Amino acid sequence: MSAPHRRRRPRKAVPRPVGFRDRLYETIFESDTRGGKLFDLFLLTAIFASIVAVSLESVPSISAQHHDKLIVLEWGFTLLFSIEYLLRLYCVTNRRAYATSFWGLIDLASILPSYVGLISGGVISFPILRSFRLLRVFRVLNLFHLSEDATEMGQAIWQARGKVIVFLSFVAIVVTVSGATMYEIEHLGDRNSRFDSIPQSIYWAIVTMTTVGYGDIVPQTPLGKFVSAVLILIGYSLIIVPTGFVSAELLAVRRHDHALTQTCPHCLLEGHERDAVFCRVCGHQLEPDGEPVG
Repeated sequence: MSAPHRRRRPRKAVPRPVGFRDRLYETIFESDTRGGKLFDLFLLTAIFASIVAVSLESVPSISAQHHDKLIVLEWGFTLLFSIEYLLRLYCVTNRRAYATSFWGLIDLASILPSYVGLISGGVISFPILRSFRLLRVFRVLNLFHLSEDATEMGQAIWQARGKVIVFLSFVAIVVTVSGATMYEIEHLGDRNSRFDSIPQSIYWAIVTMTTVGYGDIVPQTPLGKFVSAVLILIGYSLIIVPTGFVSAELLAVRRHDHALTQTCPHCLLEGHERDAVFCRVCGHQLEPDGEPVG
């Protein structure tokens, strides 16, 4: 006889002492605690201030009067973000996972150009990279469920990617055919027409179909104006199509409430259930809940 089937006991979380490194991790990577929320607010304020400083430096009149002060301010922010990056590397369990993650690369890229510019003898700034870091505001505003809505929207768009690709392919075909047709119509009617090439005509078709209408290129022949009117009507008719795709998928991806700021310290995965004890991907034990934000 075969051995009786033994029922597996559910895994239980093993309590462990919380040290300085665990508390630092909770403050830096979690925003559902008082310390984590304050840290993220301070970080977002510093990121926004650094972007303002770099933007002011690009204004000739301001840079001529306050160039030295702006450079000192820029390096102050660079050192601050460097310390933050080192602290993140220190408190995570899997440093390689963080360093090669999207946020890890953005954090590194936002400080690396300054050091490269120092070595090469020039000052290199990429404020757009620091602008990406402002997306961390969704972690701070998790109390208002904005991060959950953003996640559902992203998942809905991803689920509708096939329909969106087909839609964009259809639009590409329409603007290509319309641009080539308009080139033949306008170019034959007037050799000096602004429709002097098919790529230029395709550009006009894209601007017209999206109902932007810059007015830099306009048809002059009656037949060309008729094609333009048809293309505008097609554009109005197609505007609502992607919205329908995404709306339908949004209804299909409604899920249970998630604690999106709960981050696995090993693989840095977010989006665990509020009562989750172990990571659903790597099985690593999650950090215990911290002090709730009052």
